[in-house]
Amino acid sequence: MITIFTVARKEWIDAFRDRRTLYAMLIGAIFGPAMIGFMFSQIASQQKGAQEIKIPVVGRQYAPVLVNWLTQQSGVEVTDGPEDPEAAVRERKVDLVLVIDKKFAEKFRDSRPAPVQVVSDATSQNTRSKVSRLNKLLSNFSSETGAMRLMARGVSPVVVSTLDVEQVEVATAQQRAAMIFNFIPMFLVLALFTGAMPVASDSTAGERERGSLEPLLIIPVPRWHLMMGKWLAATGAAMLSMLMTLSVTLLVLSRLALEELGIRNQIGTVQILMILAAIVPMGLVASALQMFVSCFAKSFKEAQSYLGMLVLLPTLPGIVAVMYPLTNRPWMHPIPVLGQYAMVTEILGGKFPLPLALVGANVVAVVATGVLLMLATRLFSSEKIIFGR
Repeated sequence: MITIFTVARKEWIDAFRDRRTLYAMLIGAIFGPAMIGFMFSQIASQQKGAQEIKIPVVGRQYAPVLVNWLTQQSGVEVTDGPEDPEAAVRERKVDLVLVIDKKFAEKFRDSRPAPVQVVSDATSQNTRSKVSRLNKLLSNFSSETGAMRLMARGVSPVVVSTLDVEQVEVATAQQRAAMIFNFIPMFLVLALFTGAMPVASDSTAGERERGSLEPLLIIPVPRWHLMMGKWLAATGAAMLSMLMTLSVTLLVLSRLALEELGIRNQIGTVQILMILAAIVPMGLVASALQMFVSCFAKSFKEAQSYLGMLVLLPTLPGIVAVMYPLTNRPWMHPIPVLGQYAMVTEILGGKFPLPLALVGANVVAVVATGVLLMLATRLFSSEKIIFGR
């Protein structure tokens, strides 16, 4: 163990002597949480904008009843519309325009459908919530007017209501929050890979390229001791990067007004410990896999290109989650990366994975780590590791 820790200490000193490694790790830890904060702030801003909507109206003189009704609604401001509504929306001068037809009053008086137009741009992300709010307002006005017309004719409005639909939501606020927080596992696993990458590539392909691997291998120490020390250093860097990402993520979430989005953030000490229990074994696999792949590279740049493609692995569960749900799938837990993604998502939703599933996933991770380290040690024992450069 003294030999292994000595090698690990040497690799840590070599890796973090370069400040660019520290900067890269810090930027990688901040990037994901910063993206989370920006995304949620944008969503909150859009929802707030939908609650306080400004509606430019063209032809308001043709429908004073509709305009007066809109002005009485909470958070609605009616203004005069532009002369060319389509051009104004296309040029992003206004978000939307309500155009009232000249025949509105005539058809409204005759109890016929009165024509109106909602001019908007579907490609504008900021206006979708506002358009949805306006359409809902117009639908409410139509329903209220139709009900009053029926009552004026002595007909109960209940006659036209064929269904009385009641929405029953069984998901808790924490489970709904987990649907939005499902990118957090991806950032955590990605932090493990990006954190281990500099140490894994420099301690293998980097030393092979510089020629410093030859004197290291001459030392009368078993090759697996050297490999274990290098792997331990890479694992430590991976864990440090993951903890930094988790800490910054929790800090960002604590500063966001998630209640305005109907989200309840209940990530406490127990949840954090469970997340670490699920995600830490993946750090062992990530560093061992990168060590093994780096042994095939003849230069540091070549190793970086290999590991750059390998970093795409943590993003696959996020793509799969769009088409196939990853929660409540116990068979996924033993699968590296996919299992960690599924378990952390369940923990964020307030549902802890079964102890047997958690232990099984950790056992698979340890076994996979052992196999990868054994294969990497065999490559270290080969003469090609020196003469193949």
